[in-house]
Amino acid sequence: MLELGNAVRDIEKSGCDMIHYDVMDGVFVPRYGLLPEALESVKTITRLPVSVHMMTIEPEKYLPAFIDAGADCLVVHAEVCTHLHRTLSLIKDRGKKAGVALNITTPLSVLDYVLDNIDTITLMAINPGIVGHKIIPIVYKKIEELNRMLMRYGKQNILIEIDGGVTFESAPLMLESGADILVCGSSTLFKKEGSVEDSMRDLREILELPK
Repeated sequence: MLELGNAVRDIEKSGCDMIHYDVMDGVFVPRYGLLPEALESVKTITRLPVSVHMMTIEPEKYLPAFIDAGADCLVVHAEVCTHLHRTLSLIKDRGKKAGVALNITTPLSVLDYVLDNIDTITLMAINPGIVGHKIIPIVYKKIEELNRMLMRYGKQNILIEIDGGVTFESAPLMLESGADILVCGSSTLFKKEGSVEDSMRDLREILELPK
């Protein structure tokens, strides 16, 4: 828990805009983490908004616990939600932001009838739950297609988030394709050398973003 707290403080100090919090059940993805109790602890030491990425089957079973723990946004995978509209409504009815995540081979058409219920769309750029996988390049085309889709529906207010494969080389291409949010991890912020603050400064320089 001490290590998690230090990481959160480093993230906040670096100037990141939000915290991405992965929840994994060992079934939908081959890894485990994190618990609602840990989220409660995170919320006591930061004012940054926390987006909870539910990489679980039957996410509706766990959503209430993470909402009560202080999640600001909850993102569920379309692939595991039998009743996607109902699951998103559960989140929105609790006053939280809602998002849908899509694996790399999941078509954008699954979003057609839920755009009124979501605030963010997370496109996976790798196969989820496996650390160190390289970006699957087709994601650039998918970002562009999603942008066109949102424009067609007049939903440009929905943010496009990219999760996985974010490096100093891929990040500029993701933004050029139309991404709004990049989930940064071991390839960018948490490198073996240097601080999180140094890494964020380097990334902002590459992306030509204000420090």
